[in-house]
Amino acid sequence: MISLKRWGWLLCLCLLLLVIGCSSQDDSWQQVQEAGVLKVGVDPTFPPFELFTGDELVGIDADLAYALGNELGVAVEFVHFGYDGLYDALLTEQADVLISALVIMPERTRDFAYSEPYFNAGEILIVREDEMGIEEMADLNGRSLSVEIGSQGHVQATEWQRKLPALTILPFNTPDDALTAVLQQTADAVLIDHISGRLFLKDNSGLKRIPEPITVEPYAIVVRAEDEQLLDQINSSLEALQSSGKLDQIVGNWLGQ
Repeated sequence: MISLKRWGWLLCLCLLLLVIGCSSQDDSWQQVQEAGVLKVGVDPTFPPFELFTGDELVGIDADLAYALGNELGVAVEFVHFGYDGLYDALLTEQADVLISALVIMPERTRDFAYSEPYFNAGEILIVREDEMGIEEMADLNGRSLSVEIGSQGHVQATEWQRKLPALTILPFNTPDDALTAVLQQTADAVLIDHISGRLFLKDNSGLKRIPEPITVEPYAIVVRAEDEQLLDQINSSLEALQSSGKLDQIVGNWLGQ
C-alpha cells in the first residue's frame, strides 16, 4: 500500500505539473483580443505591397492587414522596421504578426510559423492577346522567350532550354524591356515575375498572362512558432477573405486583373 505521505507527494507533483501545463498554454489570440489591437510589423519600402503616401501606409499588405483586422474584430496598428529587423522584432514581441511580402522560408520554422499563402510572386508567362498557341512552357519549342537578364525567369528559361532545344532565349536589361519585346513582336512570350508582369499589364494593353504560374514563391503572414491560436485565427480569416473574393479584389486594386 502507498502511505499517506507518499500520496501527498504524488498529489503535489500532479498539482505542480498542472500549474506548469496551464502556464505554458498558448494565449496569443486572447492577448490580441484583450488588447483590441493587432500589431503588424512591416518594412514600408516595397511598393505596391507597402509604401508611404504622406504619413499613411498603403499597399496590398496594408489593405490585407485592415481586412484581417475587420475579420478578427480588432484594430490594426502598424509597426515599422527595416527588412533585416522584421523577424527579430517579432521574436522580441514588438509585433504580433509580420505582413510584409515575406516568402515562406522553411529554415525559419523552428522559431516562426507561416500562414497559408496569400500571394504567389513566382514567374508567369505573358504573351500577346491574339496568341493562341502558347499556354505553357512546353509550347515554346521553336519560339522566342524574353527574360530579364540574371533573373529567376532567366534561370528557369535556361533550364527549359535543355528540354526544348529549339527555344530561343532573349535576355534584356530590365523587366519592362523584356515585356516590351513581346508587345513589339520581337519575342513570342516573356517569363517574368508576377509583380512586374501584372504592373506592366495594368498600364499596357495588347498582352495577356497565362493563368497557371510557372514557379511558386509564396508570400505569407508570419507569427511566432508558439502562437498557434493566433495563427489559426489568421488562417480562418484568410480563408474567409479568399472565399468572399476580397483577397483577389485587394490584389487587383494594386496589380490589375
